[in-house]
Amino acid sequence: MITHLKFASIPCKDQAAALKFWTEKIGLRVVTDQPMGEQRWIELAIHNSDTGIVLFTPEGHEDRVGSFFNGSFACDDVEATYRQLTARGVEFRGPPEKQPWGTFAMFKDPDGNEFVMSSR
Repeated sequence: MITHLKFASIPCKDQAAALKFWTEKIGLRVVTDQPMGEQRWIELAIHNSDTGIVLFTPEGHEDRVGSFFNGSFACDDVEATYRQLTARGVEFRGPPEKQPWGTFAMFKDPDGNEFVMSSR
């Protein structure tokens, strides 16, 4: 039986730059960092979540780098998280927006991938 999503992959051109961004600016922690062919397998933990992030680009998927991440990062307070991450140098499309379903903001990583963070 499936119990949860173990990880989602974020494609990147420069794994070292991506690792620095996700750990130093976003605040994730390294679970695994091991050689895997020409790349590294870098698994990151999202605080107390069962779901992690992997910084890895499968062969033939290089065109995914710089695209929209089909998912959303949840946070308790989008406005506070926006202020905190902006202070750390994270680039956002704009300030948080309130919608009938909740509040959200969109940010970019060093490879130009775009991510949504939203309230629960």
